[in-house]
Amino acid sequence: VQVEPGHVFSSRYEIMEELGKGRYGVVHKVLDKLSNNKMAAKFVRCIKKQDKQKVLEEIDIMNCLRHPKLLQLVSAYDNTREIVMVTEYITGGELFERVVADDFTLTERDCMLFMRQICEGVDYMHQNSVVHLDLKPENIMCYTRTSHQIKIIDFGLAQKLSPNITLRVLFGTPEFIPPEIINYEPIGVESDMWSIGVICYVLLSGLSPFMGDNDAETFANITRADYDFDDEAFDAISPDVKHLISNLLVKRKEKRFSARQCLEHKWMSQCDKTMSCVKLSTDKLKKFIIRRKWQKTGNAIRALGRMATLSAASRRNSATSSQSSSPRQSLAGGGVSRMSSLNEEEQHNHVTTSQQIHQISAECNGSNSRVRVCSERSDSGISDCS
Repeated sequence: VQVEPGHVFSSRYEIMEELGKGRYGVVHKVLDKLSNNKMAAKFVRCIKKQDKQKVLEEIDIMNCLRHPKLLQLVSAYDNTREIVMVTEYITGGELFERVVADDFTLTERDCMLFMRQICEGVDYMHQNSVVHLDLKPENIMCYTRTSHQIKIIDFGLAQKLSPNITLRVLFGTPEFIPPEIINYEPIGVESDMWSIGVICYVLLSGLSPFMGDNDAETFANITRADYDFDDEAFDAISPDVKHLISNLLVKRKEKRFSARQCLEHKWMSQCDKTMSCVKLSTDKLKKFIIRRKWQKTGNAIRALGRMATLSAASRRNSATSSQSSSPRQSLAGGGVSRMSSLNEEEQHNHVTTSQQIHQISAECNGSNSRVRVCSERSDSGISDCS
């Protein structure tokens, strides 16, 4: 996809109803006047030069991701103070909302079929040296309301990896980020695999494996890889999928299964017709969704300095705590929040200076090495690419 002049968009598409909006712009359904197909158009405000550069980087990444399980970019247009990204129009809603619907019976077989598709899309990304960095239930969509086919969306935080460049970031969603992000250590494609492990755990049980009473507890649970399968929700779950999850939620990223290894694993490669069709309870998953919705509308965004403080606290807690807090709560109380997260921003801008970035990087990484600051559009914080 080549970025075209803005007036071309106006002549080709008819703007229809609003689908959603966030801190950086708005998404509309649009009608392609030539094909009569419905599409989704994201209008991204680009006030500063670096804002436009980040959108162009996202377009470059989406251009190299041509796979049926990944949201496809159709066209892009450059207006003076905004860029319009036209993508496929996905009508099925979020995966988790689909599986808790009254007309859907969730079984372990269904979970396997969904997770297989997620791993297929992620494997393709990783083969192309792209790491998503924001895999979570909200970014797994069903193609239609009645389909089992899924799409991975939202590449605003995705990064293209280079063999000779070490990448560190300070953004993510606390329940789904791996230990290396909290500890401000180098990330890689393995970081996505941790998130896939959490998604699989939640999909099967409705429980969040690392959720604590507050951010600090959640971070401490993550950095210790402190979770189990003791809840009764796992009584009907096969040992094979527990083995798979156990090889994803591994503290040392080098020891985690890759997406390809997941696809070759016994649980995911088996014939789905021979799998258990025992109905899984979705009561806890419904509570999980309610809490996530509450987080979206509540005061859920924390500035980067807050994140750095909590990540440091979690490491101290991990070193000194002799009593683990329970990581599985399907409905957490008032203080639960996320770090920065796509399409869930408040309308406030959090400003972090370069001096603060250096201070935070030294605090998290234990060094004074020179850094290159990269502002992330989809994030209330700052990523650091060193």
